[in-house]
Amino acid sequence: MKALTYVEHGKFALTDKPKPSLQDPRDAIVRVTVSSICTSDLHIKHGSVPRAVPGITVGHEMVGVVEQVGSEVHTLKPGDRVTVNVETFCGSCFFCRHGYVNNCTDQNGGWALGCRIDGGQTEYVRVPYADQGLNRIPEGVTDEQALFVGDILATGFWAARISEIKAEDTVLIIGAGPTGICTLQCVMLKEPERIIVCEKDEQRRQFVRKHYPEVLLCGPEDCEDFVREHSDHGGADVVLEVAGAAGTFELAWKCARPNAIVTVVALYDEDQVLPLPRMYGKNLTFKTGGVDGCDCDEILSLIEAGKIDTTPLITHRFPLSEIEKAYEIFENRLEGVIKIAITAE
Repeated sequence: MKALTYVEHGKFALTDKPKPSLQDPRDAIVRVTVSSICTSDLHIKHGSVPRAVPGITVGHEMVGVVEQVGSEVHTLKPGDRVTVNVETFCGSCFFCRHGYVNNCTDQNGGWALGCRIDGGQTEYVRVPYADQGLNRIPEGVTDEQALFVGDILATGFWAARISEIKAEDTVLIIGAGPTGICTLQCVMLKEPERIIVCEKDEQRRQFVRKHYPEVLLCGPEDCEDFVREHSDHGGADVVLEVAGAAGTFELAWKCARPNAIVTVVALYDEDQVLPLPRMYGKNLTFKTGGVDGCDCDEILSLIEAGKIDTTPLITHRFPLSEIEKAYEIFENRLEGVIKIAITAE
């Protein structure tokens, strides 16, 4: 089968690999029908993910059809359409039992697919702990509607959930990239008083204006003043930092009112500075880290009910044979790209 492979620092290539087989009774083999490219894949390419293993098949955003299940898989059967969770988790360790599945203590726990074991930018993928890592897609939900459930949509849902958003809040979201838009949709479900999105890219700003006209927009250069002007207590009650760009971490805590919550879900290429003397007295609560992707069934129900729709994010579609061209467009932000769907041949 064809598989996009992490060859070495700075190089991915479409290579031939054998079709995966079951390695554990809790595994499933999934035939990938649609996958996508994530910014985290670029982080692997650029060397920002030290755990990534050269030689693995990349990709962790995918949906497909179950081809084969191990003898200890109890909730799935061949023929089921499924989303694939970005995280591998056993469901029984201390962290899994408390819902912190990103920190599963299994040797392949957390983000493994497309990072430490073969992922989904290919034709077939082996999914460990399939009962936890796969979620059946409702009959009325298309593959493209479900494509982002296991990763960026799970991230947005988790970010909104842990941010303790209340009806009277002003919420600032920094970044209107794919994860930022997924976060925005999930924040909107909380129905806060107002939502402000900070984004510098004009094409992304236009996307927000078109699809979410009720949302307030600003750029990073005037964000602090704009947030103070449009909030009740000198800053946002909740800030969600989803951009991960130079200066956005500092912008996040500066735009927060005293005693606010700052939720950081961005993945940075460099260390960030926590200037405690400068923020002394703001009494901020920071919530940081990778997604705990254990809400996928609930997210699928919301999609089925028409309350979440991420299909407008898909601006380009390519077959697997042209995935290297798709990467060129995605990495260089050409042609107004937001997300790309990679379809089976």
